Amino acid sequence: MSKFLLGAATAAHQVEGNNIYSDSWAQEQMKHTSYAEPSLDACDHYNRYAEDIRALSEARLNAYRFSIEWARIEPEEGQFDPAEIEHYRQVIHTCRENGVDPIVTLHHFSSPKWLMTKGGWEAETVVEDFAAYVRYVMEQLGDELSYVCTINEANMRLQIGAFARAMMEKMKAQAAAAQTTGGVQLGIDMEKMLAARAETARETREVFGVDDPKTFFSPCTEQGDALIMKAHQAAVAVIRALAPQVKVGLTLSLHDIQAVEGGEENAAKEWDEEFRHYLPAIAGDDFLGVQNYTRSLVGPNGTLDNPEGARLTQSGYEFYPQALGNVIRAVAKDFRRELLVTENGVATADDTERVAFIQEATNGVAACITEGIPVKGYLHWSLLDNFEWQKGYGMTFGLIAVDRKTQVRTIKPSLAYLGSRKELFCG
Repeated sequence: MSKFLLGAATAAHQVEGNNIYSDSWAQEQMKHTSYAEPSLDACDHYNRYAEDIRALSEARLNAYRFSIEWARIEPEEGQFDPAEIEHYRQVIHTCRENGVDPIVTLHHFSSPKWLMTKGGWEAETVVEDFAAYVRYVMEQLGDELSYVCTINEANMRLQIGAFARAMMEKMKAQAAAAQTTGGVQLGIDMEKMLAARAETARETREVFGVDDPKTFFSPCTEQGDALIMKAHQAAVAVIRALAPQVKVGLTLSLHDIQAVEGGEENAAKEWDEEFRHYLPAIAGDDFLGVQNYTRSLVGPNGTLDNPEGARLTQSGYEFYPQALGNVIRAVAKDFRRELLVTENGVATADDTERVAFIQEATNGVAACITEGIPVKGYLHWSLLDNFEWQKGYGMTFGLIAVDRKTQVRTIKPSLAYLGSRKELFCG
C-alpha cells in the first residue's frame, strides 16, 4: 500500500508576512481598501517555518502543503531572486528532515504587483509570464519535489464573478423596492458613497498604474477563465520537461451541490461551471486537488441561503463536514486519476468543533477509499490561524493558534487528533 499523505496546508501570503512585492500587499496598504486589516508580519512563518514543520511532524503527520510566493521569486518582471529560491529550498529540506513530504503550490492567489500593470489575469501575456516563473522554480527545485499544484483554486475567479453578479441582482432588487416605498432607504448617503468610490479609483490608479487591476480576486470573464487553464497547461508542460518524476495537477474549490425539489437543472449547470467544464484542460494531469468546506443547496430559482437554524461557522458557511465525501464521489465520476484533498477545514473558535469536523470529514474520505476511489491524501486547512485575506485575522482555521503580538504558537488538541487519524488510513 502506498503511503497516505496526511497533513495540513498553508499559503505563503497568509502566513509568511511582509510579502511586499505582491498585489495583495499593495491593496492592503491602500487607504480605501476592502481588507479589514493589513497582513504585516502575518504568522512570521517565513522565519519560523522550522518550528511549525516540527510541530506538524511531532503530531505524526507526514505531509505539508505550502506555496511558493511568485512575488518573492520575481519581484520585478524578469528579475529572479536566488536568495528566495534558497529560502524555499530550506523549507523543503526541513520537511524532509522531519519525515514530511512537501507538496508545493506555485500560485496561491497573490501575484507580483508588476503583473497587474500588464493586465493581470485577463491578459494573454499572463500565460508566458507564469510559465517563465514556473520554469525558474523547477530548474532550481524540481529535483527536490514529488507533488506540485500549479494554481490554487483555479475556478475561484469564476466563482467570484458569479457571486458579484448575484450581489448586483440583489442590490437592484433592493433599490427597486426602495423606490416603491419613497426613494432611497434611510441610512444610505449616496453622495459620500460616490465620493469614496471616486477616491478608491484614484488611489488604485496611483498604486497600480491601471484603473482596474485584474488580480486573482477579480471577477472573471470567460476569456480570463480560459487563460487560467492555458497558464496551467503551460506550467504542466514546463514541469514535465524539467522534472518528469513530479506528479502535477491543480486544485479546485468545490461545493457539495445538492438540488432541492425543482432545482436539478440548476444544480447540474452549477456543477458544470464549478467543475466539469475544466475536464478537457486537466485531462492529462496526474492528480486533482479537491478543496471543500461546505455544501450548496440549489432550488428552481438558483442557490439558496443556508437552511433556517443551520449551524454556521465563523465564515458564515453551514457546518457540514459530510460534504467532503460527497464531493469526492462526484468528482471521481469524471476524473479517474489520483485525488488529493488539498484543503478542508472549519473556521471556529471552539476547537472541539474542529475535532468533530475532522472526524466526520476523514470518515468520509476513508469511506471513499473503501469504495475504490483513489484518494491519496488529506491536507487540513490550516496548520496555523492565519491571515484570511479581506477578512483579516478574525477567523480561526488553524490547528495551531498564533499570538498576534508575540508570534508565540499554542498547539490545539485538534492537531494531535488529526495525527491520530493516521490509523484510519495507514493501519
